[in-house]
Amino acid sequence: QVELVESGGGLVQPGGSLRLSCATSVLMFSTYTMGWYRQAPGKQRELVARILTGGTTNYADSVKGRFTISRDGAKTTVYLQMNSLKPEDTAVYYCNVKRWPIEDYWGQGTQVTVSS
Repeated sequence: QVELVESGGGLVQPGGSLRLSCATSVLMFSTYTMGWYRQAPGKQRELVARILTGGTTNYADSVKGRFTISRDGAKTTVYLQMNSLKPEDTAVYYCNVKRWPIEDYWGQGTQVTVSS
């Protein structure tokens, strides 16, 4: 059973920074696509950022230039560095790891609130 444990969420003022971490128990870490999603109240879950097996990264337009996704194979952990946070970034953030054809795992979510 794969476990994903997220941490790093919290309350931050606009313009501030947070770093989310997702510790995973997957084996062959580099063979998984890793991603961060978020869901705000009343909205659908959306992709924030992902890192593919070859290292390519993709970002939602709304976070480009502000957020950075990275991974540490030795720690089997994926990170999301969030800078210049805005109130509209407020959401529950979820870690996701997946591998073709059927593996698809989710973390429990961590709340990020951006407010003054």
